[in-house]
Amino acid sequence: MKTAVATEKKAGISLGAGIKFCILFLFLILSFCLFRFTPFRHYLTPQTLDLFLDALGVWAPVGYVTIFAAGLCLAVPASMLTLVGAALFGASRGFFYAWLGALAGSSGAFFIGRRLGRDFVESIMGDRLHRYDDAIEKNGFLTVLYLRLLNTPLVAMNFGIGLTKVRFRDYFLGTALGIMISLFVICFFGGTLKAVWVSGKWSELLSPRVFLALALFIFSLFIPLIISKARRMTAKSGPPRS
Repeated sequence: MKTAVATEKKAGISLGAGIKFCILFLFLILSFCLFRFTPFRHYLTPQTLDLFLDALGVWAPVGYVTIFAAGLCLAVPASMLTLVGAALFGASRGFFYAWLGALAGSSGAFFIGRRLGRDFVESIMGDRLHRYDDAIEKNGFLTVLYLRLLNTPLVAMNFGIGLTKVRFRDYFLGTALGIMISLFVICFFGGTLKAVWVSGKWSELLSPRVFLALALFIFSLFIPLIISKARRMTAKSGPPRS
C-alpha cells in the first residue's frame, strides 16, 4: 500500500513539474517573439525611452532600472538595454543604473526558472547528473562568477542557473561581481560614442580612456583562467602541515 501511495505521489509531482516546465518554455518563447516580431521592440530605442524617462523627471533612474529588470525577465538582450542606459545617462551613471537593473532582472529570472523549471529538471536527473548538480551547488559562487566573467549571455544564464541547486546567495554575489567589467566596458563605449557624436570630436575614440576600457575587457577574458589556475595550485598544495 505504501509503495502504491508513494508511486502516485511521485507521478503527481512529475505531472505538476511537467506542467510548470511547459509554462516556463511557453513564457520564454512568447517573450522572444514579443521582442523580435511585434512593435514592442520599437519602444526600447534610445529615442523612445529618452522621451519616456524625461517625462519621469527625477524618477527617470528608477524607471530605467525597472525597465532593465523587466526586460531581462522577458529575455530582452542585456547589451542593448545597457547601451540605451549609457546613451541616456552617460558612462558613469549608465553603468551604475545598468548594474542595478541587471541584478534585479537576473534575480527575477533566476526565481522564474527555479519555481517553474527546477522540479522538472530534478525529476529527470540520473545519478550522474545529480552528482554534477551537487558539485555546482557546492561551488555555486565560483561557478556563477566564472560564467559571468566569460560573458555568458545574461538571459540564458539567468534562467539556466535557476534550474540548478545553486543557492541564491551565491548566485547573487557571483552575478554582482561577474557582470561589472562587461557592463563597464559597454557603458563606457556607449557613453563615449554619444559624447563623440554630439561634439563631433572623433579623435576622442583614440583617447587613453578608451584603450584602458579595451584593456580591462581583454583582461576580464583571462580572469577565469587565472581563477582556475589558482584553484589547482591550492588543491595541489593541500592543507598546511601542523
